[in-house]
Amino acid sequence: MATACGLSSSSSLRSVAFSGLRRFSRAANAPRVARFPSSASRGVVCAARRRRSPSNSRAAAEGSSALEIADQVEQQAEQAEQQEQQNQLEEAPQEQGEQGQADVIVEAVANGGANVFASEDMDIHLHLLQSDMEVDAVVAADMKENGSRSTRRTKLICTVGPASCSFKQLEALASGGMNVARLNMCHGTHEWHRDVVEKVRRLNAEKGYSIAIMMDTEGSEIHLGDLPGDSSVKAEDGDLWTFTVRQFPGPLPPQTVQLNYDGFVDDITVGDEVVADGGMVRFQVLRKIGPDVTVRVIDPGLILPRANVTFFRDGKLVRGRNSMLPTISSKDWIDIDFGISMGVDFIAISFVKSPDVITHLRSYINARSPDRYIGLISKIESCESIVRLEEIIAVSDGAMVARGDLGAQIPLEEVPSVQQDIVQICRDLNKPVIVASQLLESMIEFPTPTRAEVADTAEAVRQRADALMLSGESAIGQFPEKALAVLRTVATRIEGFSRAERSREQEADIALLPELSDVLSERISEQICASAAHMAAKLQVDAIFVFTHRGYMASLLSRCRPDCPIFAFTSSQGVRQQLNLSWGLIPFRLDFSDDMESNILRTFNLLKARGMMKSGDLVITVTDIIGSDSSFDGGLQSMQIRNVP
Repeated sequence: MATACGLSSSSSLRSVAFSGLRRFSRAANAPRVARFPSSASRGVVCAARRRRSPSNSRAAAEGSSALEIADQVEQQAEQAEQQEQQNQLEEAPQEQGEQGQADVIVEAVANGGANVFASEDMDIHLHLLQSDMEVDAVVAADMKENGSRSTRRTKLICTVGPASCSFKQLEALASGGMNVARLNMCHGTHEWHRDVVEKVRRLNAEKGYSIAIMMDTEGSEIHLGDLPGDSSVKAEDGDLWTFTVRQFPGPLPPQTVQLNYDGFVDDITVGDEVVADGGMVRFQVLRKIGPDVTVRVIDPGLILPRANVTFFRDGKLVRGRNSMLPTISSKDWIDIDFGISMGVDFIAISFVKSPDVITHLRSYINARSPDRYIGLISKIESCESIVRLEEIIAVSDGAMVARGDLGAQIPLEEVPSVQQDIVQICRDLNKPVIVASQLLESMIEFPTPTRAEVADTAEAVRQRADALMLSGESAIGQFPEKALAVLRTVATRIEGFSRAERSREQEADIALLPELSDVLSERISEQICASAAHMAAKLQVDAIFVFTHRGYMASLLSRCRPDCPIFAFTSSQGVRQQLNLSWGLIPFRLDFSDDMESNILRTFNLLKARGMMKSGDLVITVTDIIGSDSSFDGGLQSMQIRNVP
């Protein structure tokens, strides 16, 4: 019996399965499928079965005759039922299209009509059934092979560059587990990035992936320009380089690199140290001659184009006029307009110094793109970001721990603790968090990571960050697929170890999460999701199902970090792709009907048809779209415990 909040047991719910599907089928204008023999036939069958009792005193011959008649009637009724099911599949009204036919198939499967697929049109009917719901092909294959509880919870982001921009290379990354493709606007033209976006969308449409697209702005901090000829250059110890703000009509001289900051020469002094790319290379200033600064390499390393630059004097960071530069440059605004026109899922903003930047940008994007929500990710990579961390994250849709540039502005030994703080604050505020920069830096050149890099990656997984990001490893590295495979393997293994370790601590862990809202309906949603996570651990359920329009309750469930995967069903393709950034969520796109019970039963049958779940699996279903319109969540919240029929 259901409680006031919608909680009910599987035994009471199984009894309404068939009636729910009948309601769903009629709502979709599908013909009703005959399921049972006529009442007269049922009477003969029952009478015949009674005659089989040894206590019956009638003659055996009479009983045998009645049994034969009953068997014939029952057989004829079954044949008639199967024929009617087949006729309905063939004669579904044309105006219903694939959706109408798929609804009839779902109803037939739910009522044991397996023989309906014995026809020569079996492949077509299965295609209609499976195309009614969209799920990532890699996730589906993983679940079929290893079961739902084995799926990876941590999401993986790959930066697309020259080493990974062809359709074949992108497909290899997609099949390797890439959830989000990152476009680094420091490099490439709009035409190049447009081509990448089109290839990713082609992969999603043709190959069954749900890869989200994140555009990362360049920012207005000091950075190097493009390098002459090569995508990267090795700076050897003692080499002399020239940093300049001059413009050259032709190719740059050897070992010369431009900077984007005209005030660089005025702010720098002889003896200062210049740090590139978060400390990957370090130089010492020898002399200044007009617009040129001569430096010597004191810490050798790989110089990458457009790498950020900071400089130190007497061991302290020199801010100079750099701190007065705007967060969003004129080039960034052009790139943001490009991202809006391309319909990207996320825009990451570099060097966010205050929440006002995000608030202003949100208003701008909402005005330019009123029909499509674009998530804003604040990159935490400067001292100013740390000072106003909670304020910035609160107005953002997520955060990125950009450890490379952050490590150049704060003491190195503080980076691990700051990372952990950012991850926890994001979880408290229900915002996805990305750990980025130098996860597997050595794999730009080598096929195997260092053990320290693996340990660093494992720690980010243990902290339960939503996503891990590859930068140069996938953009310009020699082994992008191997680097992604390392991330995927480490994440899957460490998640398994962590689940075993924290099974006794989960209840206390969820209890420590602060309340997000004072609004009653949102507080109810929070408590329902927390309860669902508690019950999932206690009952060892196979999955949590959440039905959502905007993705809000799905994000609340992700915040609780339950032990089982979360199947997030939404009718919006945009919401589905944005959910692909959040921990533990497996997003599906599904057209909802007005009957929630029918939606639930329909997902059961569609997942069973794909081999992703089986009868008897235990799931918890959560929704807040009951009684709401198609645009906003906020209807009657409900939680149910179900057995897959």
